Amino acid sequence: MRRFGAFHIAVLAAGFAFLYVPILLVVIYSFNASRLVTVWAGFSTKWYAALLANTQLLDAARVSLMVAAVSATIATVLGTLVAIVLVRFGRFRGRLVFSSLVYAPLVMPEVITGLSLLLLYVAVAFDRGFWTVTLAHVTFTLSFVAIVVQSRLISFDRSLEEAAQDLGCPPAETFFRITLPIILPALIAGWLLAFTLSLDDLVIASFTSGPGATTLPIQIYSAVRLGVSPEINAASTILIGLVTLAVIAFSLSTKRSEVERQRAERGAAT
Repeated sequence: MRRFGAFHIAVLAAGFAFLYVPILLVVIYSFNASRLVTVWAGFSTKWYAALLANTQLLDAARVSLMVAAVSATIATVLGTLVAIVLVRFGRFRGRLVFSSLVYAPLVMPEVITGLSLLLLYVAVAFDRGFWTVTLAHVTFTLSFVAIVVQSRLISFDRSLEEAAQDLGCPPAETFFRITLPIILPALIAGWLLAFTLSLDDLVIASFTSGPGATTLPIQIYSAVRLGVSPEINAASTILIGLVTLAVIAFSLSTKRSEVERQRAERGAAT
């Protein structure tokens, strides 16, 4: 087994430091008593209290969470259907065009996506607001969900469905009783990925948002242009904490599901 040398460890440490030290600094300076984010003046939580009184940031956070939840749910449903079509229906006429349209947002610059959606909304006289941002986020997160679910369906054991149908289970009931529980971790992973991408998006939302639909990234970007305030650090720290808790919860849930699946397989084998 090849061992890591001092150089490899140093490069690895430098890479992790480059990624995570800025995040750690944001967390540390969110507890800074000074309003100057580059001068440490002691420990304080007053900026979290100030954040709770900042109605603009709170409204933007509420809009972002709503947009992310709705768009991730719609993208998960549509992405799952797309993955089923691409995996289960084999080669059909128009498959290349269909798959190209589905995966185009993966390689399309977000500026082009946002501008094209803006022109579409203007052409059909669709007033920009909550639903324009939501539909835009569904458009570019659907492909990510489709890839995650498709990778799980490719390795899916079709004999389980065939056995259920041989025992008289209808196709629809087979899907909800057999297929869906097995691919559920992939659906959860796709939903979390779509939720994160939507919550983090700035470029597409800046083209498609309207009055009353200002998302948190847009609000933070607008505030940062006038100077970074400790309230922004506090909001970022809360987001980091929520994402960390979500990742830990999903990891534990996935591990528990895998253990239960292995236990069920051993029970079925015996």
